[in-house]
Amino acid sequence: MKKNKIALQIVSFGLIVLTFIACDKDFASIESDVINNDIATNFDILSERYDVITYTQAFDPLENPIQTNELGLSTLGIYDDVYGRTTSSFVSQITASSYNPDFGDETVIDSVVLTIPYFSEATGFDDSGNTTYDVDSILPDLETYNNINLRIFENNYFLRDFNPSAGFNEGQVYYSNKTAEGSGDFSNALLGEELVFVEYSNGDNPVMSVVDNNNIVVNNKGYALKDVNNLNEEGDKTLLETQAPGIRVMLHPDFWKNKIIDKEGDVELSNQNNFLDYFRGLYFLAEPVDGKGSYLILNTTNANIKIYYKKLTTSTTDDPGDTETGTYILNFGSNKINFFDNDFTLPVDTGDEQTGDNRIYLKGGEGSVAGIKLFNGEDLDGAPLTNAFETFKNAYVETDDNGNYVRSKRLINEANLVFYVDQNQINALGGDPKNEPNRIYVYNQDHRLPVVDYFLAGSNENTPEFSKLSHLGMLERVDEDDSQSAGIKYKLKITEHINNLILRDSTNVELGLAVSLNVNLEGTSGSALQKKVKGTDDYAVPISSILTPRGTILHGSNSDDETKRVSLEIYYTCPEGVDCCPNGENCD
Repeated sequence: MKKNKIALQIVSFGLIVLTFIACDKDFASIESDVINNDIATNFDILSERYDVITYTQAFDPLENPIQTNELGLSTLGIYDDVYGRTTSSFVSQITASSYNPDFGDETVIDSVVLTIPYFSEATGFDDSGNTTYDVDSILPDLETYNNINLRIFENNYFLRDFNPSAGFNEGQVYYSNKTAEGSGDFSNALLGEELVFVEYSNGDNPVMSVVDNNNIVVNNKGYALKDVNNLNEEGDKTLLETQAPGIRVMLHPDFWKNKIIDKEGDVELSNQNNFLDYFRGLYFLAEPVDGKGSYLILNTTNANIKIYYKKLTTSTTDDPGDTETGTYILNFGSNKINFFDNDFTLPVDTGDEQTGDNRIYLKGGEGSVAGIKLFNGEDLDGAPLTNAFETFKNAYVETDDNGNYVRSKRLINEANLVFYVDQNQINALGGDPKNEPNRIYVYNQDHRLPVVDYFLAGSNENTPEFSKLSHLGMLERVDEDDSQSAGIKYKLKITEHINNLILRDSTNVELGLAVSLNVNLEGTSGSALQKKVKGTDDYAVPISSILTPRGTILHGSNSDDETKRVSLEIYYTCPEGVDCCPNGENCD
């Protein structure tokens, strides 16, 4: 039985991989038995470099904002780098945990607590027995965080799930500049009543505590939730639970009494549709403190608002004034939208897609991505270079009169795109190495999917920073032991993508390049994760790029430093008995 289960898992995994690869034509392991560990030493490994065309694709916040709903995560805060300042805010639906609630008689709210977790992992305990955490969702890093001023407003704009002016069941698209597809600008409709924060003390273990002027203290400490009505033998409050690090604020009860408790029995709390129209969500706005701030990646899927209250007891007692406690929970809904306000001191324009740019400007959020053209383009006079790809292909494979594969002339061992960081430009702009993104992501821009190598690379779900490294190499830095030293280059392996082009007659599609928060996010649901760019159907934006504010500057295909121009490097071997270098060509 166990063997059958294992076999079934292997077959299922194979079918999944083949399904993904089908989007890039058929995949087959052609001639994989020619080069192996036993005979590879019989061949000389040769290499060649090929020019590519790279250019920047920038997003204009007015003309080309990006889709920012259905991201799964939410971002909030302030981020500064060589491009300038990015401020992120978001709005979220709020849903009730139950409808037609019975809050009892003479209900009085004890407290209202909002909790939004970070992404963190428990690592152990400190000397006082408190749980310690590793937090990976505070940028630029936890050691140099700055507090933020948080303001929360009731949202007055109704968030639709579907676009009434589009096709049947087509989801509503919301953009980063507070506009909606088919509805225009809704920025003036967002802000309703501002919620009032209540100051409180967490004792010796503060976490995200609220101090003067809604100042949120950013740190990695958990929160010990204690029962004030139940004391231990020493007279201390008993521990109920330990919550992971995140935003945890106490809200003034008056708003919630009027909005929720007093509506008991009314139609507004009778079902989800009525509730969503009545209470349209919350808008979260971050402001700098003393001109600075931090950028937070928030786990809004597990965020909630808990209303703790007292009511007259329903049991028979000698004291008719006895009370009991209750809790009403409001969760964050699935419909959430991020908004970006960019104050860029380094303006970025879309580059020349025909001849390429000297620099590639990559910036997350509502920033910029890049286009990559392999073996094609136009010459300076605008004439198409239609033979560039065929010339390359003919050097590696032999085909029949119909263009079908016959045999390999050269066997590709490895194909890499190499991108060098333009440290001269970054330093001139006062850049900080800790702001350089560790990962960038290459993808099939035409089909809005990862390239085939993505699906063949090993994943690491527990530590996404080290996932897909055989395909999407991490930033190589000057000091490999110092994760905050200056970056040198990225090497992205696309061996199977190139093999598909020359062996399996796949289309030579244009590729895209973007910074990435978490490369694992790109392979879970295919094209659904590529978000729209308003005003164009030519390209979309990877979700992992939208969720990070990081940016970098790379040498482009026309860089003044020819040694650092973008190139495709191919390592290959010559099969025995095959003329690997026809026409007297020098393979060396």
